[in-house]
Amino acid sequence: MPLRLYCAALIALLAVSAWRPYDLATWAMELAPVFVVLPLLWATHRRFPLTPMLYALIFVHALVLALGGHYTYARVPLGDWMREAFQLSRNPYDGIGHFMQGFVPAIAARELLLRHTRLERGGWLFVLVTATCLAISAIYELIEWGAAVAIGQGADEFLGTQGDPWDTQKDMALAWVGAMVAQALLARWHDRQLARITAR
Repeated sequence: MPLRLYCAALIALLAVSAWRPYDLATWAMELAPVFVVLPLLWATHRRFPLTPMLYALIFVHALVLALGGHYTYARVPLGDWMREAFQLSRNPYDGIGHFMQGFVPAIAARELLLRHTRLERGGWLFVLVTATCLAISAIYELIEWGAAVAIGQGADEFLGTQGDPWDTQKDMALAWVGAMVAQALLARWHDRQLARITAR
């Protein structure tokens, strides 16, 4: 799907997500990455087009963020269904979001490193991509901490901890797993798309 269609679909999705969200401030904070990335993608798509895989993954990640922003992560109906179906102690949708926080940036970091550096495919690429995703996850957790300090009790919806004292560590662990899974599953497919896009 061309970037133009992704952008149009995403703008429509954001409009739907913004319609009577559970908490408007939480919605704005959760969707902040989309408001940064979407204009950036549009501004750079001619001189530095990304692989179709990466555009698609970014779009899917935006869907996850939009759903979490609309309901708040602790209240997403899909997560409620999963909690009941698998007899979980909490709504697991926040975990899906943090898994994606590693899964999608892994392919983005991989693409940027392979196209902008002399780093070759192999063990060090895997390590650096994984470390980059862990750094992104840690920065996001620091942002959440800053929001909690600045907003106080009102930050609970944004944090989505659901009373779990180990939420921060679990979030970063899920991003770590997501980064490794993305590389293990998608590296060869991604390499084929990179070869096509760099041959133009």
